[in-house]
Amino acid sequence: MKEEFDKLVAAGKIRGNQVDKLLQLAQSGYCMHKSWGFGTITTIDTVFSRFTIDFPDKPGHSMDLGFATDTLKPIAKDHILARKASDLASLRQMAALQHLELIKLVVQSHGGRATVEQIQSVLMPDVIADDWKKWWETARKEMKANGHYTVPLKKSEPVVFHEHKVSMEDRLIKAFLASKGLKARLVVVTEMLKCKDDLLESKDKIQEVIQLLNEEIATHQRTQPGVTLEAILARCDLREAFDLEPEEGELDVSAVWAQGLKLNEVVEKVAPAKHRRVLQSYQKEFPDHWPQGILDIINQVGTKLAGECANTLIQGDQFPLLKDSLNRLISQHQASSELLLWLAKERSDSFADILGPEVFRAIMTSIERDQFNEKKTNRLHDFVVDDANLVVDLINSADIDVIRDLTQTLKLATCFDDVDKRSLLGRIVKSYPSIQPLISGEQSSQDKLLIVSWDSLRRRQEEYQKLVQKKIPGNSKEIAIARSYGDLRENHEYKAAKETQKLLMRRKAELETDLARARGTNFEDVKTDSVSIGTRVSVKDLASNETEHFCVLGAWDSEPEKGIISYLSPFAQALLNKPVGSEVEFESHDQNRRFLIEEIHLGVPQRNPADSAPEARDLASKEGLLAPADHDENQPLSAEN
Repeated sequence: MKEEFDKLVAAGKIRGNQVDKLLQLAQSGYCMHKSWGFGTITTIDTVFSRFTIDFPDKPGHSMDLGFATDTLKPIAKDHILARKASDLASLRQMAALQHLELIKLVVQSHGGRATVEQIQSVLMPDVIADDWKKWWETARKEMKANGHYTVPLKKSEPVVFHEHKVSMEDRLIKAFLASKGLKARLVVVTEMLKCKDDLLESKDKIQEVIQLLNEEIATHQRTQPGVTLEAILARCDLREAFDLEPEEGELDVSAVWAQGLKLNEVVEKVAPAKHRRVLQSYQKEFPDHWPQGILDIINQVGTKLAGECANTLIQGDQFPLLKDSLNRLISQHQASSELLLWLAKERSDSFADILGPEVFRAIMTSIERDQFNEKKTNRLHDFVVDDANLVVDLINSADIDVIRDLTQTLKLATCFDDVDKRSLLGRIVKSYPSIQPLISGEQSSQDKLLIVSWDSLRRRQEEYQKLVQKKIPGNSKEIAIARSYGDLRENHEYKAAKETQKLLMRRKAELETDLARARGTNFEDVKTDSVSIGTRVSVKDLASNETEHFCVLGAWDSEPEKGIISYLSPFAQALLNKPVGSEVEFESHDQNRRFLIEEIHLGVPQRNPADSAPEARDLASKEGLLAPADHDENQPLSAEN
């Protein structure tokens, strides 16, 4: 090939100083273009002095040889990109069985050092199809134990391959000494604690690390108390892990807190992994007023720290105080979006009496408030939209009137765009179909009033009362008891109680929808010139000439064995508004049957309205479950009323 290129030089088609690079491109067969990316050289035409190259978005691209030397970078055959193009199957096998060999190949392809992001970018998704995090954690552990790799402590640092093996002790001590600043050194100390089993023979070196920590602790005590406290805790962990005695005169946790610092000035400067221990140290140093100190910051900190504050209060037997504080913040709509996000994510049964419609109101207030906050966060907004069960979970203990009010508030809210708002409203309608007219502004046939007898209305109301006053509270107690048994993943009692809760809440929603549509009546003053609700009708089966008698009553009065049928039944719907002498066709069991209406008369005996009507009416009005009275009891009843 060199002879061919030399001929092109002699012919003046390329320059002499381009030959070496052309040979590299020709021998490797792979290249990189700064705009078009990785390419495979498929043909070399020395007659017309051109390469043909397959780029991802430009297959079969023709390029002049002289131009190629100026714009292309040769890629070696053992480069990770070349291997992906020529032998992807072997790389996938390497990813499954030889993690370190694959990492070595990628790192060497990047000049001996590559960041985690670069490694992931070149391997995903062609070589490693899924679960990168799991794969990388496994490879990372192997690199730590191997000794030929410098494993990065930060995402921005590269993985480095070393030809000669370096001990874990040397790597970590070197990293500790090279780190600038106490906070950076604490990152290395954390890694030392993770690798303590490999450093048990290095107590002298660890003691030197502790001495250096003590020097920095003394200089940071007043300027960076949070980092100082974190360093003291890390130093204690090192002493415990390597069984080392403390030095005389060391600064301890008490010395930091003795400076009169506010809790939030310290804890927010500490790594999240140390939040719990810092709060516990505060609790120990201030046994008299630590609960109030934690409550003072719980509404000012991030979601994770708010959760740690709550857990510290609970473990310190301050749960009632925590609940009182949460109740106050929620009822006054002062709870921060971070605190509400923690509560929404937690949704523990321990907070069942707090997690209600007021939390939903507080969430909307907080999201709207964040719209005008320069430091606003969308995390609460996004969680409300993404969590398919949150809204329904928060409102399922509310009465239907409260749910209507919340739905109207959501309709008018400005903190959700139209798509998200429709999604949230749809979740409410799915659980509470009676809310649909409030959203659409229309009334479907399903939402029309139900004509029912006072007796059947009373029975439904009694079922509702029993449900909300006994069954649902009893189920909540069962959930709390089952939760106390431990691990919820294997807690069958808890799962059964939660399933029962879903059934009870579904039945509650059904009853509320039905009772809101119900219109009680005594079936008085019913006209008998045609079949209507409250009449008894005699019909002759024209096929068998047999006469049957039916009483058409309310939606919930059906007793077929007694000849009582609901006006909503298909047969009753066929009879309604038909006079004596009319023929009616009705399909039953895939057969068309014809009936002749022979007689129509009152279906129920006249009863004293005082028997049951006032009791049912009063109960319905009290619960707000009776539909508005837009039907006059003195008017005849028909299917349209």
